[in-house]
Order: sequence, then structure tokens, then C-alpha cells
Amino acid sequence: MPGPAPQPTAMKKLKGNPGRRPLNDLEPQPQHGEPPMPSGMSRYAKVAWKRIVPILLNMGVLTVADGDALMLYCEAYAQWKDAMIYLKKHGMTYEATGIKGQVLTKVSPYVAERDKAYKSMKSMLAEFGCTPSSRSRLKVEKPKDVDPLDAFLSSGTGATLRN
Repeated sequence: MPGPAPQPTAMKKLKGNPGRRPLNDLEPQPQHGEPPMPSGMSRYAKVAWKRIVPILLNMGVLTVADGDALMLYCEAYAQWKDAMIYLKKHGMTYEATGIKGQVLTKVSPYVAERDKAYKSMKSMLAEFGCTPSSRSRLKVEKPKDVDPLDAFLSSGTGATLRN
């Protein structure tokens, strides 16, 4: 049976390289930033995307290559949300008639759908360092305060001085 999936070098660095093994210096390093939202996402998945992208950007863990992984989280959230709405409206159980005419109380299949989506969401949140336990393993440098004048001058919009 194979061991746990390898972690990206960036996550190992954020955790302080707890295994003390040499880090992969040749691992691809995608550009930090917001990936484009994939087309065809469901309504609640889009809501989740718009809610979590700013959080991940602020944490410094989102890259332009993470769009599909983020979409998996967002679609799992949408499935969870749909199941929760159904269960709130119809309840966790329903009645069915058995073979001999007896009334049986059964658990709604939406309970299993909710639980499956929850597990998928939790797994993807851990991948991005968004659960309390996964976040507790990260060591992120605090962002440096940016001098507004430096930001203005480095943006290329400032006027050039000539003698």
C-alpha cells in the first residue's frame, strides 16, 4: 500500500520542512495569483469561488495553476449546499412502504450526498491549508508593509523626471 501523497515543496517550506529531507529545487513554481474561474461551474460553486479566492490570495497559497483544484472544492461545496437545502426542506428521513405493506422510515439519500461532499470539501480545504489543523502546520512570513510611494513608482504610472 503506497504512503501518503507527496506534498508540494511550497507547503513543505511553509511547514518548516518537518521531515528534514532535501527539498526539490526543480519543482515547477507557478505564478502566485488568481486563476481564471472555469466556465460551466454551478451557481453555488461560483459563490464559493468568489468567497474563497480572496482568502487564499491573502494567505499567499493560491497560484494561477490552482484553478482546477479550486473548482473541485467549489463544486463539492455546491453539492453540499444543494443537499443541505433539500434536507432542510424535506428532512433527514422519509417513509416508504415495505414488501408486506409496513411503513418503513428510511434515511434520505441526500444524507449520503451531503457527507460525501463534506469529505471532498474537507480534503480540498486541507490541500490549500484552510483547515485549523492544516493551517497550524504552516509557517508564513508576514507580508511587508508597502510604501505607497514605492508602489506608485514601481507601477510604471508615475511621471518620469527629466533634466
